[in-house]
Amino acid sequence: MTFAYQEQLAAGSAGEDVRHATWLLVDDGTVVLTAAGQSHLLRAGDAALIGAQVRHRLATHDGATLTRADLRAVAVGYPLANPLVVRDFVGRHGGVAELLRRCPLAGPCRPSALFASGYASLLGAAMTASWLEDTGRGTDGPAPALDPAVGQVMNALIADPGRAWSVETMAESVHLSRSALGERFRRSLGQSPSEALRDVRMRAARHLLTGSDRPVEQVAYAVGYGSGAAFSRAFTAAHGIGPQAWREDPSAARDADRREAHGSDDRTDRTEEQHPADAVLVEHRAS
Repeated sequence: MTFAYQEQLAAGSAGEDVRHATWLLVDDGTVVLTAAGQSHLLRAGDAALIGAQVRHRLATHDGATLTRADLRAVAVGYPLANPLVVRDFVGRHGGVAELLRRCPLAGPCRPSALFASGYASLLGAAMTASWLEDTGRGTDGPAPALDPAVGQVMNALIADPGRAWSVETMAESVHLSRSALGERFRRSLGQSPSEALRDVRMRAARHLLTGSDRPVEQVAYAVGYGSGAAFSRAFTAAHGIGPQAWREDPSAARDADRREAHGSDDRTDRTEEQHPADAVLVEHRAS
């Protein structure tokens, strides 16, 4: 997660279909979230997490105020619903909600990237715990283990990201076919192997852009792209803003998110343009 901001939806707003990772909290009013062929009426205090794989839209009849963030699930130990709706999030996790309200990432206190990571962990834990409780799974005991093959591939990506990974080489590393590995990834993580690789590399890019002074061209090679141009295209498609603009002002991504909400999302996976990556940091929970 790199930004959070408050947004006003005008009365009668119908919204447009978009596809990007979103966490939202309804501060006031009511909102209809349409995603994955279903509609969810969200009232003040409700929250929702929508993964980047699902197109969604927001509409309101009388107007609403939202807190929004680009919370992304990099890898999770639970097969969470997408979208994931939590009723009365404020009543159940008032401290987390108040933290974002009092010190939003784009607000006057302007917390650092380290705080943003902490916010993401809190939100991810709160959303996951509520979902487990609501579905009767409970929160006691260890999280269910990932599919062994998925876990092995993810560990391999983390241990040797410099390798020229493709779906085929990932599948070969665990003695599975491409289609079998893809099905296991979708069941365990809700995304394909190439999407997981892309998310790992994009998170690494965000980490390097905000935490180092490497030139963008070097960042491109470090996270697995063969050229600065290929990296810039992929980064812009994933974030709605170029890597240099992100580095200069990460909070500007919230404005890119607003622009993205008014246009189409025809992102394509460009893994064929990627170059072996340097070692990167990967969180195994919501980030």
